Amino acid sequence: MTKAEIVAEIANKTGIEKVAVQATVEAFMEAVKDSMVKGENVYLRGFGSFTIKRRAEKTGRNISKNTTIIIPAHNIPSFKPAKTFVNQVKTTVK
Repeated sequence: MTKAEIVAEIANKTGIEKVAVQATVEAFMEAVKDSMVKGENVYLRGFGSFTIKRRAEKTGRNISKNTTIIIPAHNIPSFKPAKTFVNQVKTTVK
């Protein structure tokens, strides 16, 4: 499902214009990104958590040049679905 499809479905279910729904969805995504950039996790009860995971420094290999490179420690965004969300998907997806 794409963002446009999500916007269309929300607009159909709520009766709100697509333009307003689009702005709301964009604002939601921007708020999540801004919070995570600040180092804050985002918790949505019943849906899941957007968290920041710390990746340690590690050694990697460039196979084509046969060299070793150091991959520095870095943060990466992560999503963990809520247990109720996972259970719904388990029982409905075929």
